[in-house]
Amino acid sequence: MGRLPTAGEETRFWDLVESAWAACGPEQAGLRRALVERDPATDDGNDGLYALDDWLESFLEHLRRLSAGLSSAELTDLDRVVERKLFDIDREEIHEFTDGSDDGFLYCRGFVVAAGREFYDAVHARPAMAVLDAECEAMCYFFAHLHNERFGDYPDTGSGVSRESCRNPDGW
Repeated sequence: MGRLPTAGEETRFWDLVESAWAACGPEQAGLRRALVERDPATDDGNDGLYALDDWLESFLEHLRRLSAGLSSAELTDLDRVVERKLFDIDREEIHEFTDGSDDGFLYCRGFVVAAGREFYDAVHARPAMAVLDAECEAMCYFFAHLHNERFGDYPDTGSGVSRESCRNPDGW
C-alpha cells in the first residue's frame, strides 16, 4: 500500500471541515447533530439531509476561503486524506443504504465526508446511518481541484488507493 495520511494531516483536514461549517453559522450544527443522533431504524434522515443540503454550497465556499494560501504539499496532504476517507467507506454494506450508480455512490460518500467527522465516523461504524440520495460531488475532488487551479496540475498523493466506487477490495 502507498502512503497513508498522518494523524496530523487527518486532524488538520477535520479541523478545516469543522471551521468551514462553523463559519456557516449555528443552524447547521443542529442539522448535522440530528443526522448523527437519529435512529436510522425509524428515521431515514431525509429531513436532515435536505435541510443540510441547503448549506453545502456555503460550506464549500468557506472551505475554499480557509484553504487559500495553502502550499502544493499541504493541498496534496489534504487530498490524500479525502482520498483515503472515501476509500475506507467504499463498502457494499454502505452502498446498500445510499444506492446509486458508481458515480452516485462516490458523491454520497463525498456527502458523508463533507458532513464532518462525527457523521463520517457514525457511517463508518454503522452503515445504516448513511442517507439515501445524499450527495456532495465537489467534496470528492475538492483539494485536487484547488491544487490544479493554483499549481496547474493534479496532486500525486502517492496513496496507491482510488476514491472511485467499488475499488476497495476489502469492502466488496
